[in-house]
Amino acid sequence: MLPTFDTRRLRVRPRSHADLDQCLSMDRDPLVTQFIPGPWSEPDKHRAFVLNRMDQQYPDGLGYWSVVRKDEPEIFLGWILLLPYEAVSDEIEIGWRFSRRSWGHGYATEAASAVLDHAFCSLKLDYVVADIHPENFASIRVAEKTGMTFVENRTFGSEPARSFRAFAKDYL
Repeated sequence: MLPTFDTRRLRVRPRSHADLDQCLSMDRDPLVTQFIPGPWSEPDKHRAFVLNRMDQQYPDGLGYWSVVRKDEPEIFLGWILLLPYEAVSDEIEIGWRFSRRSWGHGYATEAASAVLDHAFCSLKLDYVVADIHPENFASIRVAEKTGMTFVENRTFGSEPARSFRAFAKDYL
């Protein structure tokens, strides 16, 4: 079971099937998913993709968290993940996706900071990686604001990425 985190404004709680419709709705916004390849415009494949992610068993302490405001817990803002990196087997990836209505409020930075704290203090990870499309300036800014530093450019298939790392030695 994943822990729940309360920050100053947010509750970061384990994602559940109750979040499915809101996740699907968020992903259908082309501005939200413009830098992330996926089946966003194919309803059946999209639903199966998200359900598959929800139903997977992840190692202890890793998975997806949904993010809501503490004062409005019924309003889904987005999600944060901390997962074994599919493309690079020995790394743990952090990622985030937030609905457009939640952009510009610092929610992604606040939630990602709580998950990084969990990664380093509870899970005792040495580092965490975030690979971000080079034109996704908002996500790059979140990575920088959480203390992540640019390490290298990567390519996954035909997709370019700027690779950021947060290191426990620098974070704690």
